[in-house]
Amino acid sequence: MVSESQSRRRVLGGLVAAGGALAVGTAATPASAASGPRPTVVLVHGVFADASGWNEVSGRLLKAGYDVIAPANPLRDLAGDAAYVSSVVATFPGPVILVGHSYGGEVITNAALANPNVKALVYVAAFAPDQGETALELAGRFPGSQLPPALVTRPYPIPGSSEPGTDGYIDPAKFHDVFAQDLPRSLTRVMAVSQRPGSVLGLSSPSGVPAWQSLPSWYVVAGADRVIPPAVQRFMAERAGSRVVEVKGASHVVMMSRPDTVVRQIEAAYRATR
Repeated sequence: MVSESQSRRRVLGGLVAAGGALAVGTAATPASAASGPRPTVVLVHGVFADASGWNEVSGRLLKAGYDVIAPANPLRDLAGDAAYVSSVVATFPGPVILVGHSYGGEVITNAALANPNVKALVYVAAFAPDQGETALELAGRFPGSQLPPALVTRPYPIPGSSEPGTDGYIDPAKFHDVFAQDLPRSLTRVMAVSQRPGSVLGLSSPSGVPAWQSLPSWYVVAGADRVIPPAVQRFMAERAGSRVVEVKGASHVVMMSRPDTVVRQIEAAYRATR
């Protein structure tokens, strides 16, 4: 006859054995085993914005299981901005997908080459310059930008220089209509007063050897962009050989107004390069 204490020991032993089998089964089949580790997605913002512009995209990527970082782009000069983003990318040992919006596209174009773990580039209403081109030059290559008459400039000190630099802001009264006409005015009023300026030095610096010559790229064209005309975006995307999705009616901040489309392009880049 089995005693009560023996019965308890058998039950406990069975539970331990079952738990061990479950743990072994879970460890043997991790979620990423079939496809390898998911990349870290590095989201680089442009001028007149900050990393919070990626919030809707970041939330969706995190929910889908990606590691995500949206660093603060310094927005001082192209070489320095690209070096900073490159240093962030270098801290990740695994694969990386670099995503750039607006001037952030120029930054990733220059930052990617120093990091062999970058597997793909995703441009979101962004500059994808060739060597020697500048953001200011590209923005005016085709007509349609409403940005120049909306700019307000302010000087800022440059350490070690007797000459100040020049920052460009969008006039808050024109911010909604020029930068983000498909977002609520209640939101763009807040964006306008917290906007990060872009230095003329950075926007007028010639770009280096473009990473899109050696890396696959994807592009989201904002079909109603009033900062970088859609014709300019199409030109750059075609030249880079990018896989293109165009969003009709989307403003320059397409990652805020149409985050699902942006996420789908990032996921397409992951599937094609894993």
